[in-house]
Amino acid sequence: MTTASPDILTATAQGRLRTIVERLERLDEDREAILGDIKEVFAEAKGEGYDVKTLRKVLKVRKQDRAKRQEEEAILDLYLSALGEV
Repeated sequence: MTTASPDILTATAQGRLRTIVERLERLDEDREAILGDIKEVFAEAKGEGYDVKTLRKVLKVRKQDRAKRQEEEAILDLYLSALGEV
C-alpha cells in the first residue's frame, strides 16, 4: 500500500479495507449461525438421551489422525498402568 502520509489511506486502500471488514462481518454472522445450529443439534441429542460431553469427545477423536490417536492412547495406557490405575 502506497500512501503520501502514514495517516491517510488512498481511495483504493480505503475501498479494500471496507471490503475486508465487510467480508469479516459476514463470516462472523455465518459463524454465529453455525454455532447456533450446533447448539441445537447438541440439545436434540441430549433430548434423545445422548451424553453431550461424550459426543464432544467423539468429535474430537474423529478429527485426529488414527495413528496419532493410537499413539496417544498407548502412551496414556502406559502411564496409567505405571500408576496402577489400569
